[in-house]
Amino acid sequence: MTPALDQLTDRIREAAAHQTPLRIRGSGSKDFYGESLQGEVLDTFGHSGITSYEPSELVVTARGGTPLAELEAALAEKGQGLAFEPPRFSSADGAIGGTVGGMVAVGLSGPARASVGGVRDYVLGVQLVNGRAEHLTFGGQVMKNVAGYDVSRLMVGALGTLGLLTDVSLKVLPVAPAEATLVFEVDQARALNQLHTWGAQPLPLNASCWVHDTTAPNAPELLFVRLRGAAVAVESACAKMMLDLPGCRMDQAQAASDWTACRDMALPFFTTPTVPDDTAVLWRLSVPQTAPVLNLAWPQFVEWHGGQRWVWAPDNAHEQIRSVAASANGSATLFRATGTDNKRATRTFDALNPALIQIHRRLKSEFDPAGILNRGRLHPDF
Repeated sequence: MTPALDQLTDRIREAAAHQTPLRIRGSGSKDFYGESLQGEVLDTFGHSGITSYEPSELVVTARGGTPLAELEAALAEKGQGLAFEPPRFSSADGAIGGTVGGMVAVGLSGPARASVGGVRDYVLGVQLVNGRAEHLTFGGQVMKNVAGYDVSRLMVGALGTLGLLTDVSLKVLPVAPAEATLVFEVDQARALNQLHTWGAQPLPLNASCWVHDTTAPNAPELLFVRLRGAAVAVESACAKMMLDLPGCRMDQAQAASDWTACRDMALPFFTTPTVPDDTAVLWRLSVPQTAPVLNLAWPQFVEWHGGQRWVWAPDNAHEQIRSVAASANGSATLFRATGTDNKRATRTFDALNPALIQIHRRLKSEFDPAGILNRGRLHPDF
């Protein structure tokens, strides 16, 4: 183990002995996310670096505290990248934030999620320090390495409640040889129907988003569709899709910048609440792609071919938001609040049924029996 990892392990061992809560933290770029922040900060930044990278095998291993920017720069040099486009929120100093461990712990994916899969689909293996200060290894560094329960993927979205991620092995992919973005002026219902139609055809759809742009003159309703793949396939798809629905092709440099802003939630929709600032809450609704337009009174931002819907709403609308999501066979997450404490009138995540609560409790008890790691971050009770 590295000296930095020795220090982290010793800190966890001591905390477990005294039942002192610890809050695992990389760059702090996602401190806003989750139920609550409790405990002394356990900083992972000192444990960083890419330990193994085999471009020909499409596999990379990096320590948990490695900045995402560092990992992506190394991959870009070989014409490769993280296909699921993890969001990179700004850190406390305003720089592009995010670490490899935080990326896995939070489990968020960017615009291409509906086409290429999410974080969980690219995690091959992890090493972690659990609440007993044991250094454990799960999975490996090859595509097919798991027989039985895949614990490494269990860590995706666990918000650090089961262990400190020390090393992560990921599948990477080559950058697509061609890319194009088409934009159509169309209402949300027609946009969803058209996306479903295109999705059933052999088209290189990679990402989509629909927005009612109230910041532009005449407030257009716009559907953006990104295509990626072989040059011939992309050009053929552009021609066909613009015959199906009148639209235009964006300048590639501008489109690339806009998709990056979409990935990092830096578009005006995310940075400027559409309800009064003192009551604004940003909700993330996960629903089936085939769900119709949701009956909500506030502007929405639609991604993942209809599977992810964002909406700003007043704090007191939480019951309505959750009800609408549930009626569409989906779920609602309080993603971000404008208040300084980020805690409003409702919980961050939907309530779990009793069976799932028992599974969560047993996993927490096994990995972190003293309950010291990121206590209350995923669920108020553990």
